[in-house]
Amino acid sequence: MTSPTEITASQLARLIGLPTSPSIIDVRDDDDFADDPRFIPGSCRRDYRTVTEWSSEYGPAPAVVICQKGLKLSQGVAAWLRTAGIDAQSLEGGYLAWRGAGHPLVKPDKLPGRDAAGRTVWVTRARPKVDRIACPWLIRRFVDPRAVFLFVAPSEVLPVADRFSATPFDIEGVFWSHRGETCTFDTMIEEFDLKTNSLLHLARIVRGADTAKPDLAPEAFGLLAASLGYSRMYKDDLVQLEHAMALYDALYRWCRDAIEETHNWPSAKQTG
Repeated sequence: MTSPTEITASQLARLIGLPTSPSIIDVRDDDDFADDPRFIPGSCRRDYRTVTEWSSEYGPAPAVVICQKGLKLSQGVAAWLRTAGIDAQSLEGGYLAWRGAGHPLVKPDKLPGRDAAGRTVWVTRARPKVDRIACPWLIRRFVDPRAVFLFVAPSEVLPVADRFSATPFDIEGVFWSHRGETCTFDTMIEEFDLKTNSLLHLARIVRGADTAKPDLAPEAFGLLAASLGYSRMYKDDLVQLEHAMALYDALYRWCRDAIEETHNWPSAKQTG
């Protein structure tokens, strides 16, 4: 029976990708991390030896702490976090249990470097519609919850990337962009190895809305309409992004949990 201060891999898998996902803290030691440097989606690596220095950065959201086997490192860090008033659990069986269950792991080799605050920084064209909202959603929910996004004039994306050590995306001629018939959202799913059924389904919807091929998925028509509506509602790109995150949260939950569900207005008369 799982301890109240532990969470199982299957339970954590149901939380990742949601706006209510806990903070996920990877405290594997250097040797274990070097052996397999992939990471659980949405997790951030921290040094267990300095927990008292960084614990104040967490809360009020719950936290899940991960080490190699779910023993001394994660349980000790989770206990320290609880002394700071943070609802912290350790992952039962640790990283090895997650990997053994076949849950997704993010490949780090294409992950951009981080700034002094430990965040990845991305830059793209201003006035986003589809891809430039979908990609930040994917990054914040599955790669780096604290990622920073800069929206600038199209001609200034590459100069800003150079001067501010930001990673350009969704413009021509860069790594994180369209490839053939696919869009940047597809590229990120491929490169980060996030090829779950639900994200691949969402990718078809995004691709249809972003590449003028809404026949790829019926939902693409609605996503395009909503995306254009959001772009008219908000003058500030960052405000638009924060509000539109909920749209992708809803689409993801539909792709994951509700594809087979239907809704019809009841027409049959109630009988005695």
